[in-house]
Amino acid sequence: MCTERAVVLVTGCARGGIGYEYCKAFADHGCHVVASDVPTRLHELSDLPSENVESLELDVSSDESVFAAVSGIIARRGRIDVVVNNAGVGCTGPLAELGLDAVQRAWEVNVLGQLRVVQAVAPHMAARRSGRIVNVGSVVGAVATPWAGAYCATKAAVHAMSDALRVELRPFGVHVVKVVPGAVRSNLGRANVEELSNQRQWGLYKEFTEAIAERAAASQAGRATDAAALARHVARKVLSRRPPRQIVFGHMAGLFAALSWSPLWARDLFFARRFGLNKKVSP
Repeated sequence: MCTERAVVLVTGCARGGIGYEYCKAFADHGCHVVASDVPTRLHELSDLPSENVESLELDVSSDESVFAAVSGIIARRGRIDVVVNNAGVGCTGPLAELGLDAVQRAWEVNVLGQLRVVQAVAPHMAARRSGRIVNVGSVVGAVATPWAGAYCATKAAVHAMSDALRVELRPFGVHVVKVVPGAVRSNLGRANVEELSNQRQWGLYKEFTEAIAERAAASQAGRATDAAALARHVARKVLSRRPPRQIVFGHMAGLFAALSWSPLWARDLFFARRFGLNKKVSP
């Protein structure tokens, strides 16, 4: 596909994140990559390979920012061939006490942010009868875990939207690819821990404070997949002649696939033991 130097827009590209690695991976295929992020993080894109990558201010939570960015790319480059909807934020904490402002922020960025970008770029791709939209979900979008229910819900919504969009955009020659990463090493874990520290003290779940904090960084521990490996795999698949409908990749992807087929009692028992919920709370 990149023999014609495809134009690829990637959202959420700050250094240390998976989006940063997506930019390098698509650039290695000879694509012209537009690396985007919010203004406060734009400086973190400066050391991406300048010959194949340009940086652009884009806040997926803003209608004006998204449509200005997309129209600007089309005006300068003539087209957008691939969009990688990677921008996202974490949201850790028990649902019964988690601040609704944090939940709203997660939905605004993780769900509506992806849809904003899709709505901005879809008319252009449909008119050209060509294009590839890559929506980044997560294994927890199919199997929700304790202490991250709000985040899991946003990823479940991404999966549902992607499945619908895949069929809805098919008549226009636009491919929709759902990426389902497992545990991938990136700056998300650190950001989750920092965000968790800003939450108020737990009431009902005071005894579970350590378990909640451990969940915030759980995806970064042990044998988490290197972000560059995921990015290279996704770029190669997306740019292939016939891109897949879904890309599942990364540490623990197999475990979560098995959990998705498990009876609910078995899944509940596994997560209760894993995240410290297999005990009675003292009165």
